[in-house]
Amino acid sequence: MASHRTFSWIAACMLVVLLAPPSTAQDPTAGFTAVSLSEGNFQLQKPYNMPSSARYSFDGTVRRMWVFSSDEPFKAESDTRPRTEMRMTGYDYSSGVWQFEGSVFVPSGTTGVSIMQVFGGGETATTLMLHVYDGALRYYNQRTVEDNIYDRWIRVNVVHDVGASALTVFVNGNLKLTASGRGGDSHYFKFGVYTQRDSSSRMESRWKNVRILKKN
Repeated sequence: MASHRTFSWIAACMLVVLLAPPSTAQDPTAGFTAVSLSEGNFQLQKPYNMPSSARYSFDGTVRRMWVFSSDEPFKAESDTRPRTEMRMTGYDYSSGVWQFEGSVFVPSGTTGVSIMQVFGGGETATTLMLHVYDGALRYYNQRTVEDNIYDRWIRVNVVHDVGASALTVFVNGNLKLTASGRGGDSHYFKFGVYTQRDSSSRMESRWKNVRILKKN
């Protein structure tokens, strides 16, 4: 029954997008409740040999994260690429329908980088990544989610239905992507900058109004 309700919700979202005028946006958070977040839920991962202030700033509203392609990984023993990311803690999940919401600003010149992840997959480390390549927001390095994102704020909502193995991505309230899940027993959200292929030497993203929500 829960899977049927979930499928109906996703189908309804897609139908609204197809039938509504192009300028009409939705509220992806309808039917969801935001969880309580404190600074303790935001765990910074940055080059292990750098102080936090060298790669991260927070003015009470905007979290600014940057990294260089020549930086060290976040752990001395790690063979992963450089990153400055927030790993959301306290709300790892293995069932249900969960949502990440945040507004992001990517400065021009940043490319070859992941700015948001749903971590946890079966044969892969993640079940969803949003990359930036030459000003386009992409699903991994594949489908375009939103063009021309440089130097403007956009609101991103990512909905993960574990039971239905389905993900939906909204930009400014408009449905932009549906994708299948990639398995995995446990998931959590991450955002910031994580170096990918063909990256710029410096990568940055800025985030505000970050929330985690759970479907009622």
